[in-house]
Amino acid sequence: MCDTVTMIRTHIIDCHLNRAEADALNRASGAIYTQTLVTHYRVYRKRGARTRHWLSQFAAMRLNDYFTRDDPPLLHAHSKDAAQEGFYKACKTAKASREKGAKYPHKRTWWRTTIWKQSGIRRQGDTLLLARARGLPPIMVELPEHLRDVLCVLEVRLVYDRCAHLYTWHLVVENGKQPKVAPGPNVVSVDLGEIHPAVVGDEQQATIITCRERRHEQQGHAKRLAKLSKALSTKRKGSRRERRWRAARTRMRAKHKRIMHDMEHKISRAVVDAAVEQQAGTIAIGDVRDVADGVNHGKKHNQQASQWNHGHLRQLITYKAEAEGMAVELVDEHYTTQTCPNCGCRHKPRGRNYTCGRCGFSTHRDVVGQINILSRYKAGQAGRLRAPAEIKHRIPHNLRVMRRCRDTGQPAMAVARGTGRQPREAAAL
Repeated sequence: MCDTVTMIRTHIIDCHLNRAEADALNRASGAIYTQTLVTHYRVYRKRGARTRHWLSQFAAMRLNDYFTRDDPPLLHAHSKDAAQEGFYKACKTAKASREKGAKYPHKRTWWRTTIWKQSGIRRQGDTLLLARARGLPPIMVELPEHLRDVLCVLEVRLVYDRCAHLYTWHLVVENGKQPKVAPGPNVVSVDLGEIHPAVVGDEQQATIITCRERRHEQQGHAKRLAKLSKALSTKRKGSRRERRWRAARTRMRAKHKRIMHDMEHKISRAVVDAAVEQQAGTIAIGDVRDVADGVNHGKKHNQQASQWNHGHLRQLITYKAEAEGMAVELVDEHYTTQTCPNCGCRHKPRGRNYTCGRCGFSTHRDVVGQINILSRYKAGQAGRLRAPAEIKHRIPHNLRVMRRCRDTGQPAMAVARGTGRQPREAAAL
């Protein structure tokens, strides 16, 4: 057992388990989940419409254990409980999101991630022993070198990656490290964007995190995927060539997923580092979760909105900020990019610069969003704080400009080596 409250992290390591054995484990978890779903709705529909009975989680688990008492067991008892609990966790999530059109889980599934709880995990040296049903030998998982000094392993999941077509182990560990003390009492705001991933700053200074390569990678992947899918549609289904093209598409998707994951980690680290430099104790992030709900702006804009992975980026910023001792709060971001921080007039900008038609104030449009998010957090309304005078640009991941200075002030000059061109201002990046 772990008595010390420390940081919990999830680490992904390679799975060297036999493919047939891994398939059997996840198939068994899917069968248990499906049996729970079927039993629940059969009991629910058995009575009349006015007297229908909604089974509680523990009643359904006991009932399913009774129905499957004669089936040959494969999973540990608590792994079986985790598969049954998955149905009721999905019901709880659907109930909380009913206003947004969420539906209760009703589809059968034959595959599901197998979960080992802490009670089914033992450790012998540098090896984890994952318990199965009584009479079956445990599954042995070798811990990599960077995980051998963890405090304890809380959970292990056998996850199938549909893009890469392989299994991986997800280890939820308590690493024994204490969160740091907040670097200061200041509050900084973060405006997430589709072109510039984030702008972080306060009233004095704003840092624009630029990563044009992320958008370039997303658009290029969409074009390559469309071209490959069109060629794949002309192949005879089930033929050798069709299988090869399908495998190539799978490899391409897996590579794109790894590249984007790496970029988002570097972007989130740059955001947290900028907040630490400004001695922040709280990070206010603009809430853009409903940015694409019920909106149709055309084929091009809809594709860009669907490729904007703001939720994952927000999660990365949150857990890295908490490790630095900073709290993260969500702030309504509606009309923050359109409100002038100088006079409060609302104007929808075009391009990357914001120019107010009433007072003539002009600055970067993402900086306007950042300062208005901070204004809404502190004063309850956008347009109450003046935009920061100092604007910096930081490039966490861009191979084309790696030779330039990564963090420059606005009036500084950046020279591209070996090109013979005139120097450009860093603010033009």
